[in-house]
Amino acid sequence: MQTYDYIVAGAGSAGCTIANRLVNAGKRVLLIEAGPRDNDKFIHMPATFARVLRTNRSWIYQSEPEAAVGGRRLPVPQGRTLGGGSSVNAMLYIRGQREDYDGWRDLGCPGWSWDDVLPAYKRLERNERLAGAWHGSEGPLPVSDARYRHPLSLAYVRAAQQAGYRYNDDFNGERQEGVGFYQTTTLGGVRQSAATVFLKPLAGNPNLTVVTDAHVGAVTLENGSAAGLSYTTADGRTVQASAKEEVILAAGALATPKIMMLSGLGPAVHLASLGIPVIRDMPGVGRDLQDHVATPVYAATRDPISLLGQDRGLQALRHGLEYVLFRSGLLASNVVESGGFFDTDSDGRPDIQFHVLPVMIENAVHGSVEQHGMELNPCVLRPKSRGKVELRSRDPKDPIRFTTGFLSEPEDLNLLVEGVKVARRILRQPALRAVVKEELAPGGSADLPDDKIVEHIMKTAKTVYHPCGTSRMGSNEAAVVDPQLRVRGVPRLRICDASIMPRLTSGNTNAPTIMIADRCADFVLGR
Repeated sequence: MQTYDYIVAGAGSAGCTIANRLVNAGKRVLLIEAGPRDNDKFIHMPATFARVLRTNRSWIYQSEPEAAVGGRRLPVPQGRTLGGGSSVNAMLYIRGQREDYDGWRDLGCPGWSWDDVLPAYKRLERNERLAGAWHGSEGPLPVSDARYRHPLSLAYVRAAQQAGYRYNDDFNGERQEGVGFYQTTTLGGVRQSAATVFLKPLAGNPNLTVVTDAHVGAVTLENGSAAGLSYTTADGRTVQASAKEEVILAAGALATPKIMMLSGLGPAVHLASLGIPVIRDMPGVGRDLQDHVATPVYAATRDPISLLGQDRGLQALRHGLEYVLFRSGLLASNVVESGGFFDTDSDGRPDIQFHVLPVMIENAVHGSVEQHGMELNPCVLRPKSRGKVELRSRDPKDPIRFTTGFLSEPEDLNLLVEGVKVARRILRQPALRAVVKEELAPGGSADLPDDKIVEHIMKTAKTVYHPCGTSRMGSNEAAVVDPQLRVRGVPRLRICDASIMPRLTSGNTNAPTIMIADRCADFVLGR
């Protein structure tokens, strides 16, 4: 049996981060990843991440029929390679709002207020432009401005200001509200995934063992305490690994509850129905699934200026040469260059985020629409709707059964309607009218009735790839982990990924996930 100080299941944003901290503290760590290594060139070129989402370096989870969105099954892509989501996402660096973390504190998570987490964010960040009270400039995680801005992104930012929305050059500063360009986890035109930032510097370190293409089964429990875990290698061998100190689950909000339930830790009735011995009845495991739900507003451009077709023929050759020689040009773009945060109910706190794409995409799984255009994607920042994750069987290789619960709460649908209205208003401003021929969907007159917008949402509502909350943190018996991320009632087992979030943060979740893992390392090491 292989023995280590710590075993980390999942080499995504969280797993790479905590493995780095533990190895640098002199600990022997086994890091297990279900997917292959991150050696695909399209991972590291910012503009080509959509290509990776359609390969074996991503999981395409498929939900059960979702009643509130017309019974559709919704795809939820997740990273399946070293770096996890940080190797396949759009690289946006967003922390969320002060109120998010103060809300965590008020929900029974002392030590997780904004004043508690900001020092960790600053310690991690190496921002090329910003410093001072809100930013760090000497940390390991590069954060930079875009090296390329598409004409449609520029037109959107101007049009949003023409519609009356303020320009904001720092969505992670004192005020989140406004429109502008996103900062990204890139450096010199190259993606800076968690694998690049936190694993690459450890190459050759004897204290780190990385196993890829390995499927984690269950946590090994001895007298109710975590002692290790089992995993299956690519060639079908089952390996049992032992942890002297702790087992740490960092497989993400969809996979971590699966490992927990396969280990007999979860809702007793559900586990018993599958013949899994119940080690500890934990009703919160797999429950409270939250995710950002968005809907696209499509517009066709007057001229063939979108990203459509830019990866073909002479265009592709020109862009490729510019990137190879200078790390600049279109391939240095993260595609989702611009967006913003909108306060639709004027309560002083943004409730809608925009992701603007200079191309029309049905979704990252099925590929592009064959027409030049752009998308404005409003999403609900703090959805009330909840889904759940369950096992399909006791076989670790079987996919999970889950529902997102999208738009099951009327308030979320109402907010998304308001977000679509904002997008349509921006589309009609002079800066975008100059380049946009027509709004394709939902389409119609400027005063389109709400029922027509709802009809469009029912057909197009989709994930923003930010699942969380399925092993939530708290101080009562309903919580899965305590505020130091220890699984309640199971010694030597922790969880340190987005599944522990008691509430979804107001924005993209990669930066918060890295912060959570960094703080978990502090707890593990007693710092």
